[in-house]
Amino acid sequence: MTDKITSNELYFVVLPLIHFGGQNHGLTEQVLTLMPDRNFASRFFPEELSGYIATFKNRIELLTSGHVKGFEIHPEVEEDGRVIVRVVQNVG
Repeated sequence: MTDKITSNELYFVVLPLIHFGGQNHGLTEQVLTLMPDRNFASRFFPEELSGYIATFKNRIELLTSGHVKGFEIHPEVEEDGRVIVRVVQNVG
């Protein structure tokens, strides 16, 4: 293989979780994760986006190690005014 992969395109996804069983039964929370498919991207209202981006930036250092060298965050406005977040994961 001669082409070296230098990045992955990922998208912010916010997932609501409800725990079943054990001590956390019924615990409800949201999880911010990244998916490689734009179709799964969460669509944010512009006024709520800064909090999600700030949280992600605050945790980037914990996601950067091994082949992962860093992340670039690119909010993209959709036709309806909502925003998705494309994240470029730099690898090497």
